Amino acid sequence: MPQTLPAGLTATATVAASSANLGPGFDSLGLAVGLYDEIIVETTDSGLVVEVEGEGAGQVPLGPEHLVVRAIQRGLAETGLRAQGLIVRCRNVIPHSRGLGSSAAAVVGGLAVVNGLAAQANTVTMDTLRLVQLSSEFEGHPDNAAAAVLGGAVVSWTETGAGGSPVYQAAPIRVHPDIHLFSAVPQVRSSTAETRAVLPEQVSHTDARFNLSRAALLVVALTERPELLMSATQDVLHQPQRAAAMPASAEYLAVLRRCGIAAVLSGAGPAVMALSTTQELPAEVIDYGTAHGFTVKEMKIGDGVRWSSGVAARV
Repeated sequence: MPQTLPAGLTATATVAASSANLGPGFDSLGLAVGLYDEIIVETTDSGLVVEVEGEGAGQVPLGPEHLVVRAIQRGLAETGLRAQGLIVRCRNVIPHSRGLGSSAAAVVGGLAVVNGLAAQANTVTMDTLRLVQLSSEFEGHPDNAAAAVLGGAVVSWTETGAGGSPVYQAAPIRVHPDIHLFSAVPQVRSSTAETRAVLPEQVSHTDARFNLSRAALLVVALTERPELLMSATQDVLHQPQRAAAMPASAEYLAVLRRCGIAAVLSGAGPAVMALSTTQELPAEVIDYGTAHGFTVKEMKIGDGVRWSSGVAARV
């Protein structure tokens, strides 16, 4: 029987944005990006109150269908807890529908904040492996979720468990200190479902072989040989197919690559990520992006999700 939490408990989680695929690593490579959403939850005697500040305010549902609330309820069930009522406050910085893992952040943050409640109830908390599994079940693939849980760069994959159920796995990889990350985020949005719909059901052996070689090379480039980033970020499986749905992003990606900058579509787009061994992008490249509706910034590589009982989030 679930343990009922008393009213007045509070917990906090902070969770990073993420960029999936990184070019050739479709649904398998991910990188946490230093933009952080914060989730604060308080237990009450009854009811549900959801408050959203920043990104998504006035646009996302404020009831039990809210993704953070759904993740919290899943986390409570996982830890054998129940709350009679909740106040959920979401302070959002991660842009929505831009390919920066806002949904993964919502799920990971919602699960992690339950750890802060579980710790106060003297209940076993969910470890990182369990957080990866549960959040990936929401997402259907582990690339964004694993990056948000673990931080840094991750390789993720899916194995077959008992009864054929998916078991999601992830391994962190060390990013070379000479690699600098830049984001270019447009005002326009895209739907992951729609951009997945344009992808073919089958690919040729030639294209599969091309991407396999580049994805393997990308691990080497990220960890040991950043001078290989241009070759390692090439892709033929999803970025060309999505170009027509986001022409401004496709063009800016091409501009960056013509300048020798390893640019990729961030997840399903339309944001663009650039991996560079220089600390600054050329001024003309930034100016081009700005003139075409992009906000171009240097970003830090993100940390893994942090949670706390109360207000000071921790790893």
